[in-house]
Amino acid sequence: MDLNGKVVLLTGASDGIGAAAAWIFHQRGAKLAIVARSADKLARVAAECGGAVAVTGDITNDAVRRRAVEETIARYGRLDVLVNNAGVGMYVPAYEADMRQVRGMYELNVFAPLELIQLAVPHMRKAGGGMIVNVSSIAGKVPLPWFTNYTATKFALCATADTLRVELKPFGIKCLTVCPGYVKTGFQDNSLAGRPPDRLWSMKKFGITAEQCAAALVRGVEKDKRTVVVPRLGWLLQPLYIFAPRASDWYLERIYRGLKMGQRS
Repeated sequence: MDLNGKVVLLTGASDGIGAAAAWIFHQRGAKLAIVARSADKLARVAAECGGAVAVTGDITNDAVRRRAVEETIARYGRLDVLVNNAGVGMYVPAYEADMRQVRGMYELNVFAPLELIQLAVPHMRKAGGGMIVNVSSIAGKVPLPWFTNYTATKFALCATADTLRVELKPFGIKCLTVCPGYVKTGFQDNSLAGRPPDRLWSMKKFGITAEQCAAALVRGVEKDKRTVVVPRLGWLLQPLYIFAPRASDWYLERIYRGLKMGQRS
């Protein structure tokens, strides 16, 4: 897809991967509508991206989702790319998790993206095509035991894109799933509950930046890819999980056991 002149609606755009992706889309000549809860940060990103449409609010709220799409159409008259980037995690065993927090995470990670897709698809069909981008995680390809409920939401997001791809093909609408590994953002610090395994904190120096992840996302849109795993090393984990599940369990259990031994309040 040639992004010059295309209209992109991007959630979770005030910081991290979302803000970095907004800037790259802008550099490619796209017209932007961006959504996030932080008004100040969102206004800064909007200004840096040539006066993008900025919708402040929580996308788990139906009124905010509708306003985001309506304001995009009101400004630009079309919608070509929807990027479902907003999400949240939690580092609590599934059998101990607060179900109110779990339901809130599903609302943000699964249901809000699906409902935005439902709002966006009629406009894409009218335009003769488009692309839906779901930002999942490597946890959407390989179950992570310290991240159980989050993993479930990201598997759901991957499955949504994979099935929608078939449903929407007759309308010229494509689906891209982005599966980042460890990205150096504030994601871990802003989780709903718990903390990552100590070993993962120590591996942060090997993670990628938000800018690197965003660049891979935008390249995926431009090249009409189905799936982007970044860094590419993440591709090695999925075959291990599929073809050698016991070895995968053994490796992940070692990391998880470190969490239980090293967990701090």
